[in-house]
Amino acid sequence: MPMRSIRFAVCAALAVPGTAMAQTAPATPAPCAAPEYRAFDFWVGEWDVFANGSTTQVATSSIENMFGGCAIRETWKPFKGSGGGSFSHYDSERHYWRQAWVDGSGARVDFDGGPADGRMILTGHWANVVAKGQDGLIRMTYSKEPDGAVRQHGEQSLDHGLSWTTSFDFIYKPRKTGDN
Repeated sequence: MPMRSIRFAVCAALAVPGTAMAQTAPATPAPCAAPEYRAFDFWVGEWDVFANGSTTQVATSSIENMFGGCAIRETWKPFKGSGGGSFSHYDSERHYWRQAWVDGSGARVDFDGGPADGRMILTGHWANVVAKGQDGLIRMTYSKEPDGAVRQHGEQSLDHGLSWTTSFDFIYKPRKTGDN
């Protein structure tokens, strides 16, 4: 085959849709793109944090998607006391969400749970939550409010989940653009 015919055949193959050379491989979905990985995205944002029912701000919090959407990182900055942070992710092998919290006092708590009725509910055993030697369960319920805020309602149980009392109750309001 003369050289000109070979060049013509290659150019024709590239120009005609449906030829092997013109097709692209199908896109591979991102590893953490499925809906179960997106269940906690409503918490992602820059927030001013208030005690529920109060106009006094108690903290700021930065919540961001990390690692291609496979994890959510929280940086909690209270105006009083030590800060802390968490990493949350959907555990595809166990089919639930996990969160590891560490704060400036040295406390570490591992929470497990998942979405229920449009809310995220995570529960964990917190050593010395009341006082030295007095452990308890903490259940956190995150819910998106109609105005775009997020409520984080923390409850504590000292009887292995038989009864619960409010431990903390925060409203995360979207930080206004231009604020630090």
